[in-house]
Amino acid sequence: MSQARSGLVDVHVHPPTKEFLVDSGGPDIEAAAKKFGHKPELKTIEEMLDEYTANGIEKLVLFAWDAETATHRPRVSNEFVAQIADKFPDRILGFASVDPRKKSAVKDLGRAVRDLKLQGLKLHPQAQAFEPNDHAYYALYAKCAELRIPVTFHTGSTYWGAGLAGGGGLKLRFSNPMLLDDVAADFPELNIIMAHPGWPWQDEQLAVAMHKENAFIDLSGWSPKYFHPLLVTYMTKMIPDKFLFGTDYPMLSPGRWLNDFEALRMSEDVRRMVLGENARRLLRL
Repeated sequence: MSQARSGLVDVHVHPPTKEFLVDSGGPDIEAAAKKFGHKPELKTIEEMLDEYTANGIEKLVLFAWDAETATHRPRVSNEFVAQIADKFPDRILGFASVDPRKKSAVKDLGRAVRDLKLQGLKLHPQAQAFEPNDHAYYALYAKCAELRIPVTFHTGSTYWGAGLAGGGGLKLRFSNPMLLDDVAADFPELNIIMAHPGWPWQDEQLAVAMHKENAFIDLSGWSPKYFHPLLVTYMTKMIPDKFLFGTDYPMLSPGRWLNDFEALRMSEDVRRMVLGENARRLLRL
């Protein structure tokens, strides 16, 4: 980075451990690695934190993962993530994952927040095979609103299943950001984080963030050097308070993301907002 920074918060991190990369990811991550020429490295949580420290990042949001119904692969359990967050409370905020197609989803979320002290929910509509605006899942969002936690939804295309026949059965349409416009309108008290620049629906994603005060965009999964010019315009001039730094680690390293972000032209005020101030306000840090 061109200068030292403080207060950085990465809002989109997966464990770089066997539980996620091998047990849950397995063939999906192997196939995507062949397709895109990048295979995430297995690391310990301590090694991950050393990498974050070296890049000046103070806090990160670590996700659990549960897509058992659709993928038939093991979870990265809420208990696993909670144990990590408990071990590193000054560095890591844990987000739960529940499979919305399980009858126990609402109960599981309540336990994850009340008993395990996780501080948000991550959902992946493609991998979990559900339409976010289906009213069958509204009880889950109502529970999030009751618990006063944000929800991160995957949006746009996905690394998951890329390179497999039929994309491993994943249907991209489930992560069109316009489906979240319904959720944001019907749950105005619920803070929604749309994960990743939402290609091929970038315009739709920006429209939702512009129109709905409770909708935000995390910038993970893409190097900033590939951001669409319209995304940069909205971030730097129109709604800078709606954008959040995220990497999608271990798919993308914090060092590469931050170095490429430095090359974007913007005011220092906007840079501070995106790299940490917006997340600290949203997550009540």
